[in-house]
Amino acid sequence: MTKADIFEKIQAKTDFNKKESAEMVEAVFAIMKTTLESGENLKISGFGNFIVKQKANRRGRNPQTGETLTIEARRILTFKPSNLLKAAINK
Repeated sequence: MTKADIFEKIQAKTDFNKKESAEMVEAVFAIMKTTLESGENLKISGFGNFIVKQKANRRGRNPQTGETLTIEARRILTFKPSNLLKAAINK
């Protein structure tokens, strides 16, 4: 499913036109993005949790040359689905 598909589904279920649906979805995604960029976790009840985790520096190796190198610290985003979503998927 693409963002355009989401716009169309919202338009079909509400009285919004396609442009209003697109603006609403883009606004929600922008809020989610800024929340996650700031390092905050995002919980959507009945859907799941988006969690920002910090990974430390670690040793790695170039598989082609065998040379050891340091993989820089970074933040990663994980998603943990809610029990409701898991149950709905596994029906």
